[in-house]
Amino acid sequence: MYLNTFIGVIIPFVGTTLGAAMVFFMKNGMGDKTEKSLLGFASGVMIAASVWSLLIPSIDMATEQGTIAWVPAALGFMLGIFFLLLLDNVIPHLHLNDDKPEGVTSKSAKLRKTTMLVLAVTLHNIPEGMAVGVVFAGVLAENSLISMAGAFSLSIGIAIQNFPEGAIISMPLNSEGLSRKKSFVYGTLSGIVEPIAAVVTILLTSVIQPALPYLLSFAAGAMIYVVIEELIPEAQSGEHSNIGTIGAAFGFVVMMILDVALG
Repeated sequence: MYLNTFIGVIIPFVGTTLGAAMVFFMKNGMGDKTEKSLLGFASGVMIAASVWSLLIPSIDMATEQGTIAWVPAALGFMLGIFFLLLLDNVIPHLHLNDDKPEGVTSKSAKLRKTTMLVLAVTLHNIPEGMAVGVVFAGVLAENSLISMAGAFSLSIGIAIQNFPEGAIISMPLNSEGLSRKKSFVYGTLSGIVEPIAAVVTILLTSVIQPALPYLLSFAAGAMIYVVIEELIPEAQSGEHSNIGTIGAAFGFVVMMILDVALG
């Protein structure tokens, strides 16, 4: 079981690494429509994962514990939103296709643009790692509502959407003047926070087992914040196109099928 948990925690990081490696193969960079479709796809995956893999199990666990079903889901979800809002306002970072840094401005002025781009992706990889960690924590706790197959479905889904994210960060870094090798390394490192966040979440859950429903919905709230704050706006930026919306629909369906089929 511990070996499976280790593999499950690492899988999303592998997805980021493979995506970042695309910088070696796509010499002309990524087209605008391709980027928008991939951002939309990532949005769809994260929305579906938040519902099927996190919020619904949170509600079911609360019911099993004799708690009012919606309380942990609602409270944890909002805490996740405000946690990411706090990080968003504290950590200096720069979104794709944007020249205005966010976070603590005094520190932002001292950081290179490439560093802030990496920090932006790292920031929204935190809730993804937490989401994977909390479902595997449920498996380790032998919770009947979370299966190993269900946990792997979330891990695989996150890895699938991490693949385009890895490419989307490594290629702009290369276009900013970094070598392909450095762009790959930075793109890969942006995903290292995921297994770290997953392990921390697993350790926390093992200490406060009754908090599992809250942690599930907390991870869902954090992921939805990333979708609304970053992925959807970037998928719709520039000249109007429906390609991001179509990508989101495909991502949602893929993650839904993964969760229902394997969970």
